Amino acid sequence: MKQLNPFQLTYAAKENGILREALSDWGISKRTLASVKYGGGLILVNGAEVTVRHIVEKGDAVTVIFPLEELGGGLKAEPGPLKIIHEDEALLIVDKPALQNTIPSREHPGGSLANFVAQHFEDNGVPATLHIATRLDRDTSGLVCIAKNRHIHHMLSLQQQSKRMKRQYEAFVHGTVGEKDFLITEPIGRKDGSIIEREVRQDGKFAETAVEVLHDFEEFSHLRLQLNTGRTHQIRVHLSHIGHPLIGDDLYGGSRSIIERQALHCRSLELLHPVSGEKMFFESLLHDDMAALLQVKR
Repeated sequence: MKQLNPFQLTYAAKENGILREALSDWGISKRTLASVKYGGGLILVNGAEVTVRHIVEKGDAVTVIFPLEELGGGLKAEPGPLKIIHEDEALLIVDKPALQNTIPSREHPGGSLANFVAQHFEDNGVPATLHIATRLDRDTSGLVCIAKNRHIHHMLSLQQQSKRMKRQYEAFVHGTVGEKDFLITEPIGRKDGSIIEREVRQDGKFAETAVEVLHDFEEFSHLRLQLNTGRTHQIRVHLSHIGHPLIGDDLYGGSRSIIERQALHCRSLELLHPVSGEKMFFESLLHDDMAALLQVKR
């Protein structure tokens, strides 16, 4: 295990003023500031420790040293394979296989993506618990975005809320959809009597999915989808609601006769780097089991 080095960020003050206000402008939340103050972090201005009441001058170097984070007690680090697409001081982007939980569950307490990432962090001296910004269902394959710090997770959440983070999926659904481009805008809520299943219901939360039909085959269609909101099981519920459930999604009306999991893959992820502001784009090709459905039809 490598030595843990605290995560830190340095900013240049743009104008004279109270440090607390500058920190807020940089996206540092009150909750994060509290964790810095009481959890062992530091705030430095030109190398000297200060409080948030300090008056900064234009050009001052403000460094926030975030407290070390501890792995949650319910999560154990576990060695296992990770397909890393990108990694830097703030972000980890991985390509998750199908039939792997993103986080442990009662039925699958080990072997999750979170278990493997925790070991990766431990091996590489990353002082963070798990901050998964974009979860995928167990059956769903593809790109997952993980923050290496509580503050970075907060910044990514703001991007999701403002729709600056974009995720596109590919899917295969039963039946021929026909219409080429359309929106599904239907509220989603928990189904009565179930802790897992969701459904379209008028007292649910607003949900919107953009659908593009890439190709209609005789018995199924190949779709590209974009989430405009992030509700639990959103794609699965919306597609089932319009009469075209995901192939393999037996919870929402799909059949597993030709594939052993729901045919859904997170194909691309676009975001602004939470530190540099750089626009970033990541892509993952269809995994073999879904790609095989296209090969059969060619």
